[in-house]
Amino acid sequence: MAKTKIEWAQRVWNPITGCTKISDGCRNCYAERMAKRLAGRCGYPKDDPFRVTFHPERMNEPLLRKKPTRYFVCSMGDLFHDEVPDEFIVSAYQVMLRCPQHLFIVLTKRPERIHNFVSEPLPNVIHGTTVESQEFADKRIPELLKVPGLHMVSVEPMLGPVDMRGKLCHYTNPDGTGSWFAAVPGKVRKRLIDLVICGCESGPGRRPMATEWAIDLRNQCKGAGAAFFMKQMELNGKVSHNINDFPTELRVREWIG
Repeated sequence: MAKTKIEWAQRVWNPITGCTKISDGCRNCYAERMAKRLAGRCGYPKDDPFRVTFHPERMNEPLLRKKPTRYFVCSMGDLFHDEVPDEFIVSAYQVMLRCPQHLFIVLTKRPERIHNFVSEPLPNVIHGTTVESQEFADKRIPELLKVPGLHMVSVEPMLGPVDMRGKLCHYTNPDGTGSWFAAVPGKVRKRLIDLVICGCESGPGRRPMATEWAIDLRNQCKGAGAAFFMKQMELNGKVSHNINDFPTELRVREWIG
């Protein structure tokens, strides 16, 4: 359990490490690069450091910390990877439920598996999925929205424009009946996605992100009442995390409220 430089979290919790690539956003995976640097150390197998590896000795780490903390769950892997058995996932949720003082952010590229474990909203858990392009926004967000509770979408690396209209919110009658995906007089807006993280790709071989893609996504969030968090972008050939360097429209780091 370690501190993290990731702007939207305070600590990481990695009872599982390792993963396999399933889409284009995985090509330059930062977690894989880090695992290879740590091969043979810190629990990363020397022969294949990024294979799915279980660390049961880490499972209870959040229970030992009393100070309220925002955790990124499995920053070095995917809790819902096909190789992770159901009972291991259940154990992770049991720990989360025993730590109401913490906020757990569970981010996955395999959201279709989440609803097998979550049948009601969990007040201290945000479930999220990563979408690098329109193709995967269309595939993964509907699966995420089957899960009750708070929802987050990470558009990082942003490899193209992403239109999330119709996925960020919808409109209902005051009694909750009916459903419209555009503003209708007399209807009540219901937020579907609570938070959107946006960022360019980082590291060797990074692919470009157009500033206008990020601005458009920020405007979509503003119109839908979803929080928007601009994490990083490339400026003058370097990836910057300094919000003061960003274009005015992207100096935004909102949180769920």
